[in-house]
Amino acid sequence: APLPEIEVEETRIFPPSGLQVIEEQIYPSFTPDNRAELVREVKAFLSSLKRARNALEQTTFAEAHLIDAAKQEVYRVLVLGISGFDTPLSQTGVAEAAVTLQSLQQTLTYLGENKELRALFTAAIQYTQQHSDFDTFDRLTFITRFANPLTTRLTQWQKSVAVNSLPGTLALNPAAPTLFSPQAINPNYFTGNPEARLTPKKIALGKALFFSPIISGGARTCATCHQPGLAFTDGLPRSAALTAGKTVLRNAPTLLYAGLQTAQFYDMRAPTLENQAMDVMANQEEMHASVEAAAARLSKLPAYQAQFKAAFPNMEAEVKPRYVMIALASYIRSLTPFNSRFDQHLRGNSVPLTALEKTGFNLFMGKAKCGTCHFMPVFNGTAPPTFASSEAEVLGVPTRPATAGAIIDPDQGRYVHTQIPELKFAFKTPTLRNIALTAPYMHNGVFNTLEEVIDFYDNGGGAGLNLDLPHQTLPTEKLNLTSPEKRVLKAFLMALTDSSFIPQPALPGPKLTRSSR
Repeated sequence: APLPEIEVEETRIFPPSGLQVIEEQIYPSFTPDNRAELVREVKAFLSSLKRARNALEQTTFAEAHLIDAAKQEVYRVLVLGISGFDTPLSQTGVAEAAVTLQSLQQTLTYLGENKELRALFTAAIQYTQQHSDFDTFDRLTFITRFANPLTTRLTQWQKSVAVNSLPGTLALNPAAPTLFSPQAINPNYFTGNPEARLTPKKIALGKALFFSPIISGGARTCATCHQPGLAFTDGLPRSAALTAGKTVLRNAPTLLYAGLQTAQFYDMRAPTLENQAMDVMANQEEMHASVEAAAARLSKLPAYQAQFKAAFPNMEAEVKPRYVMIALASYIRSLTPFNSRFDQHLRGNSVPLTALEKTGFNLFMGKAKCGTCHFMPVFNGTAPPTFASSEAEVLGVPTRPATAGAIIDPDQGRYVHTQIPELKFAFKTPTLRNIALTAPYMHNGVFNTLEEVIDFYDNGGGAGLNLDLPHQTLPTEKLNLTSPEKRVLKAFLMALTDSSFIPQPALPGPKLTRSSR
């Protein structure tokens, strides 16, 4: 069902409106009882269109705006359109993609004639028109043969006619030829602070701090709960607390791609990785330290002082707490390898996906509806095509994997910090990359296998377990996946494993002993 728009900072909730609401009034079948509401929604939508048109008519656009908008619209088609995000009931997303591409083709003629680009658009339009069935549409072929060549040619054309990219720091890198280029998403966009922009020296310093016990005073390192060999998780349902025999509240999430989202922690309470680092260090059950104390210790070590001075040339004599946070955040922001077999295949490299993996991807983006919440290319909740916000979902995660007599996990997620009823039991949508290495799954580590996770979603989440969740955002209808479909879906998820992780560096200062692990 269409969801309300929630502005957490202002505690404002806007009811859903627009085409998805209109679709819900018409599909799967129209009834006269819906007529009044349908007319009301259509009138409101037409009014919004009129306001948008008036605004556009008073706006001057440069060539760079047209090219950037065209690329973003192709990205919108391949991530949201053909996944059914905007058309969950009518399933007309593929047919609508053809119309969208026709409009783009016509609009770009204002920039002049480009025969190669026109031919690419024509081929993409014909493919979507000839293969418009939602369930059988080959999304992988569409992306590799049509969408990627289109945006690549648009990028080349922009360079050939010397059209500068739009100014400012955007989440999408305008120079990236496709959405699956290694640098397509700009981590600097998510810093919110010019001083935190990535540099090799900040990353190297942050890496040293990440693996050093000095930031906690010798008890722990960041790698205690975020181990590179486990895709920066720890393999536990909930991480071990400092108090013997206890655990922390939640499962340790992967830090890979953590920099490509607009909020941190499962409950999204921290806006940046810097805030996250400070929170973890101060938490009594995680590190029971402080960033101020860590900065004081680091100031006394010449080797670290030299690294800080190199990374932050304007630094004074002492290491400032903010530099510790920025360095740690810089290392985590660098953890975006994008080198899985899926990535290599999408870039046209000679790394083929198996038939099962290809079928699994098409299922992921189609019938299984995974791609409507775990957005490409990061496969997390950072929403395309601008990637300017990250989403959370109310799934209905139980306390134990058994389906009979299920009880909702008592952790209320985002509601704890927002007190917004619609966000009760809402948790950030994490990346699915490297999911083969990050078991157990969910915020409480309740599921040990991917099969259990797939079954949970197949049954409609908490609703399928008969849990009373008035604000569940996951579709409550069963997906009715067959056993072979579940197997190919898992096969695709395995193809999202990156080919390499980062080893532990040699460290200056005190060493971590076996007893402190």
